[in-house]
Amino acid sequence: MDLKEYLSERATEVDAALNDFLPKARSRPSTIHEAMRYSVFAGGKRLRPILCLAAAEACGGDSESATPPACAVELLHTYSLVHDDLPCMDDDDLRRGRPTCHKVYGEGMAVLTGDALLTESFLILAETPPAKRYPASSYIAELALAGGSTGMIGGQVMDLEGEGQPLTKAKLVRIHKAKTAALLTSSIRLGAMTANATEAKLEALTTFGQALGLAFQVIDDILDVTQSTEKLGKTAGKDEAVDKATYPSIIGLEKSRKEAAKLTRQAMAALEPFGKKALRLRQITEYLLDREY
Repeated sequence: MDLKEYLSERATEVDAALNDFLPKARSRPSTIHEAMRYSVFAGGKRLRPILCLAAAEACGGDSESATPPACAVELLHTYSLVHDDLPCMDDDDLRRGRPTCHKVYGEGMAVLTGDALLTESFLILAETPPAKRYPASSYIAELALAGGSTGMIGGQVMDLEGEGQPLTKAKLVRIHKAKTAALLTSSIRLGAMTANATEAKLEALTTFGQALGLAFQVIDDILDVTQSTEKLGKTAGKDEAVDKATYPSIIGLEKSRKEAAKLTRQAMAALEPFGKKALRLRQITEYLLDREY
């Protein structure tokens, strides 16, 4: 199948698994479960879980074994978006083309929705079948580090503190290594771990994920200033409105495009040891460089 079909099929698989993992909407207390499902099934590319599945394939594994951690990553990612959109954070009314969680369910319920999704992600990992080299505790530690105060949350802290401040490119890279690249890399590593990847393969995929994660963020920054709200499914121009440092604001639009291309080449180079097994990872990498939303 071509890449478009592959992405669609894998997203459908992930959605079906998420539907099974999440409490039913009518389970008491129903409001929180409705809000969790509203946020998770609001759309989105399912990039991180699909990368998790593709990494498992690259290491000779199968998508069935990688599906639980793929879903765990997506729940943690969704929790971060729910909290990011709150008035005390990015204060956004639109996410994935729909009203944000707090606009529909209220701020207090949105906080609890994010908390519940985060907690659910670790429950899924705790029940994930181990691989020879990796017990369930390895999966839990992997995601906790990526999402914690030295990973995604740490990146968000630096991002908040950097608003309105003159930042260097080096500082911006540090922010996005933690805020964006850490979770994306963890998605890839978790998929490889379910396939019992060797240390060498895990190291190569770590290099790949870090380069891909930074490239993804550079493109995100570019799209924020070049695309419309309707195209993005979220408020365009938000970074500039809050005086947030971005790649275009620091190095300019054209240099940002060159930076994304350079990082993409670095990501591709890291996949060389995997040969044909990394076909889907290569295709996704090219797709992300050329995306328009």
